[in-house]
Amino acid sequence: MELNVLNIKGESTGRTVTLNDAIFGIEPNDHAIYLDVKQYMANRRQGTHKSKERSEISGSTRKLGRQKGGGGARRGDINSPLLVGGGRVFGPRPRDYSFKLNKKVKRLARKSALSYKAKANEILVVEDFSFETPKTKEFIAIAKNLKVDGRKFLLVLAENNKPVYLSTRNLEKVSVITASDINTYKVLNAGSLLFTESAIAVIEKHFNA
Repeated sequence: MELNVLNIKGESTGRTVTLNDAIFGIEPNDHAIYLDVKQYMANRRQGTHKSKERSEISGSTRKLGRQKGGGGARRGDINSPLLVGGGRVFGPRPRDYSFKLNKKVKRLARKSALSYKAKANEILVVEDFSFETPKTKEFIAIAKNLKVDGRKFLLVLAENNKPVYLSTRNLEKVSVITASDINTYKVLNAGSLLFTESAIAVIEKHFNA
């Protein structure tokens, strides 16, 4: 699959890049995508949730009423889960939600996500650009020229570029990532993928490594 390389004005440069079918043209595997996204979301969870159980509530341990004959459920002290202000039964405890996923499955998932975007013609390639200092207005102008403004898109760079990252930080619908850090969730969460020209070569090197 060949794509025209655009400049920051949205005009064709006359150059083209060929997307590797082994990365951008495979038959997508939905289950691999599901597993990779599930792991990504699980790894983002802090797992710090906690509620107090009966033994952790501050209160007297005196039995409030007789065992039988009261007409209600049996209960002991004021910390009983049956009473307002009592402990919670089997409440949440701090835990680690992360889990292991094989590298081959993750690689398949990412290739599948990129293939979905390629089939939907939601990939653009722009020539490499940078700013000397963060300039959000200039980046917004570039997005308008490339006709991706107003929608979610993921900018994929060949390497870290702090001025470009800072230029997009206040833009709600724009995400920036390096080609070597690309992941399934961010690819699928974006409406369009905007690759810089040199990022395509990094993508191929990363997946063929």
